[in-house]
Amino acid sequence: MGRVTAPTPVIPVPPADLPGTLGALRAAGHQYRTVKQELRDNLLARMRSGEARFPGIVGYDDSVLPEVERALLAGHDMVLLGERGQGKTRLIRALGALLDEWTPVIPGSVLNEHPMHPLTPASRAQVAEAGDDQPVGWLHRSMRYGEKLATPDTSVGDLIGDVDPIRIAQGRTLGDPETIHFGLVPRTNRGIFAVNELPDLAERIQVALLNVLEERDIQVRGYQLRLPLDLLLVASANPEDYTNRGRIITPLKDRFGAEIRTHYPVDLDLELDLIRQEADLVAAVPEHVLEVLARFARAVRESPSVDPRSGVSARFAIAAAETVAGAALRRAGLLAATATPEGRPEAAVARVGDAVSVTSTLRGKVEFESGEEGREIEILAHLLRTATAETFRAHLSGLDLSGFTALVEDGAAIETGELVSASELLRQVGTVPGLAKVLDRLGLGDAPTPEEAAAAVEFVLEGLHLTRRLGKDVTDSGRTVYGGRG
Repeated sequence: MGRVTAPTPVIPVPPADLPGTLGALRAAGHQYRTVKQELRDNLLARMRSGEARFPGIVGYDDSVLPEVERALLAGHDMVLLGERGQGKTRLIRALGALLDEWTPVIPGSVLNEHPMHPLTPASRAQVAEAGDDQPVGWLHRSMRYGEKLATPDTSVGDLIGDVDPIRIAQGRTLGDPETIHFGLVPRTNRGIFAVNELPDLAERIQVALLNVLEERDIQVRGYQLRLPLDLLLVASANPEDYTNRGRIITPLKDRFGAEIRTHYPVDLDLELDLIRQEADLVAAVPEHVLEVLARFARAVRESPSVDPRSGVSARFAIAAAETVAGAALRRAGLLAATATPEGRPEAAVARVGDAVSVTSTLRGKVEFESGEEGREIEILAHLLRTATAETFRAHLSGLDLSGFTALVEDGAAIETGELVSASELLRQVGTVPGLAKVLDRLGLGDAPTPEEAAAAVEFVLEGLHLTRRLGKDVTDSGRTVYGGRG
């Protein structure tokens, strides 16, 4: 799983030592293979060498990926079924890495025809006439992947193709492949084509894919073109009982060789791995803060107040980590004029208090049950407190934290918050017995920066409050005051 990012549109340049003619291609021992044979051979080669088959895909090693590999080895087209944010598109795009890096094509062929296996009458005639002198071009695997987000306005012409009236006007006859403006599917011939959110495709348009999956040919305007397409067709879909915008028609579903169910990370460590891999953090976020956010995302998914059919995307936890980092950077920016005792500006390090901002900014990513209208932020805030308390217990249970509770005895208080600097927070607490053990438990080492130490102190104070050992108030200015017994 992982976040989906658009491929960089860079066209690679083929190496100069690749054969330039059909005769040279044959002399080099090149053998024609279908896309599915190519994927099978390259997948087996990676298995034998121990090379990573799907780098960047987190949490699927023992569940989804074995099913995907079995489908590829069997030569099956497949549909990935799962809730939003489970990395379906990311996984589909990763399949392209299993193609040969370079594959020969007939130069100028819209259908990426192999010089040893031309499809159209014009290409067959061209290869027959040129023989071994037929020029050979080379196509990089990054150019052999096609993708379409299914929308209600998608037409058969978009996917399959349509008659080009200009070519008809030039004197060509209907049914002549030269009169066709090919759509996205045939233009991805000899590659991988993905349809995202397949149920959103109108049922009458889904019918157009039946021949592609079974007979491997296409029909345009009632004219059957015997152009056997060579491609792997992969689709993604959310559960139909949630989207209610459409369904995969039964004949089309029957033609997919494999239906593979995806899922969210099954344990906390995988959730954390995903956040670390995908989040673009503009500030340092300590591990204990990331763990709070990972537990928070899992608590939201499991909450009875949240619609389980919609799911809670992996992007939720990723965006939460980025939001917390943004809050830390904002604090550092606002405090830039206030130098630390060492004479340097405040470094951007996130604290657990920064996580409060995610309850409002990310509520739009969650589908709540109908009876919870108006309580969305309250529910998320409760789940965030629960996640913080669980993380506190997981890391600091059994430690003697009486040094922290002693700080606020006799009516004293400690003030923290978005605009309280690390140096100011540490000045208030002074030397605290037990802080070294806290830092060690949180993995902050023997020589943490003041900002890291402040993050640890705030985490302890919040944890003591959530376990009813410290009182807490939030002032009108947004500052947090810890003091007194809970």
